Amino acid sequence: MILLAMVPFVYPPIPPITDLIGHMGRYRVELDLGDSPTLQRYFNFHWALVGNLGVDLLIVPMAKLFGLELGVKLIVMAIPAMTVAGMLWVAREVHHRLPPTAMFALPFATGYPLLFGFVNFALSMAFAFLAFGLWLRLGRLDRSKLRAAIFIPLSCLVWLAHAFGWGVLGLMAFSAEAVRQHDKGRGWLRSGPRAAYHALALTPPLIMMLVWRSEANGGTTGDWFNWPKKVQWLASALRDRWEVFDLVSLGIAVLVFVLAVFHRRLTLSRNIVFSFLVLSLAFVALPRVIFGSAYADMRLAPFLFAMGLLAIRFKHETILPTARVLAWAGLAFVLTRAAANTLSLGAAAEDQRAKLTALQHVPVGARVMSFVGRRCDQKWELPRNDHLGSMVIVRRLGFSNDQWPMAGSSLLTVRGPEAGRFAYDPSQKARTPACAYADAWPIEVSLRRFSRDQYDYLWLIDPPEYDPALLKGTTRVWRGAGSALYRLRTQP
Repeated sequence: MILLAMVPFVYPPIPPITDLIGHMGRYRVELDLGDSPTLQRYFNFHWALVGNLGVDLLIVPMAKLFGLELGVKLIVMAIPAMTVAGMLWVAREVHHRLPPTAMFALPFATGYPLLFGFVNFALSMAFAFLAFGLWLRLGRLDRSKLRAAIFIPLSCLVWLAHAFGWGVLGLMAFSAEAVRQHDKGRGWLRSGPRAAYHALALTPPLIMMLVWRSEANGGTTGDWFNWPKKVQWLASALRDRWEVFDLVSLGIAVLVFVLAVFHRRLTLSRNIVFSFLVLSLAFVALPRVIFGSAYADMRLAPFLFAMGLLAIRFKHETILPTARVLAWAGLAFVLTRAAANTLSLGAAAEDQRAKLTALQHVPVGARVMSFVGRRCDQKWELPRNDHLGSMVIVRRLGFSNDQWPMAGSSLLTVRGPEAGRFAYDPSQKARTPACAYADAWPIEVSLRRFSRDQYDYLWLIDPPEYDPALLKGTTRVWRGAGSALYRLRTQP
């Protein structure tokens, strides 16, 4: 199961997950800024102690060993594998065996947040599940002092990967410890404070958090209790490419949980169910935007389903006929989801490989304005090419208009071109008028308004229909499947 979680990412040379290529542009700046005059012209990069450094730190040694692109691929491959390992460890510690229903939880390791490209968050959640398995094991062995000594530095490492994973680890550890204290014969009124005392070992990152936020400027928090969005995030827990298939898969997982609630031979572990309830309350309470970072509540959704499914076990002894049926069904579920993710990412990788041929016609250090289109009927399929323009930074050490410096959390800042809105994400998103919204302008508006004297090339990626007269004065230097590259006639 752990190795199988890597399979969808084996074939693509670059994992085609939405935000990742944009992050890869930042990694290139991070690694090569000191040796590249062109990157120095376009970007600044300053290290800071922030709770969002997971892959940014790991890529430093990985790039030296394997190069940037392969290093990123290996890290991304490891994330779902570590998450699955953590889930299986948690189930083993709680149930003292691996119930067959645990397999239904595993596809959520390759859920919407990872496929959207939240790699630092996904890495921190992998660490959090592995750390939670260790927390449970040391608690079961009654090694509380050793656990505290280990988790003081371990909690800091999880926080460095991403603060969200540290927060989730804290909630899971507190809730599990409260159940353990209650099982020792203490009432709930005493178990809660005792659990909080043990969870103090996880609090050192609070100091780093206070330093981070005291030095950060801006970064809004808001959009609380947006119920339609929260329902959408729950429905999108396994979102990838095919809406009906993804929703049916989610429905099967929910049915397994409902079956466990009502089946006379199945039950739910109080330990994991308590963690599930605490995380559910957190999902309800979280806003959509925290410190300028969007989709905060969405990221938790797949792990709610996973925790609920990991809680399932037999009431007493294992009933082998029932267990075999559940095991075969769980195996079929895992294999089907893995096959679908593999096909989906493989198709996206082939599409990106064809489009990236355009970079052979882009000189080193060029400034490239990219506009990425998307059809109105592609509401479910993930927009995998939204940050394809950042490969200009990765491979040509140039400038792309899709980086997103955010107050208080981004290490990279943009120095030029002086193009206003068109120097940053989401200026690369171009839609038809019918599909346009605040962050994605109609392509004809973008083509009219961007400053041609600030850029050397225009890269149209799957553009919607537009008036060809808007390209007057440009020279097409390359055309491929759904993509074209134009050299701009810059003005003196």
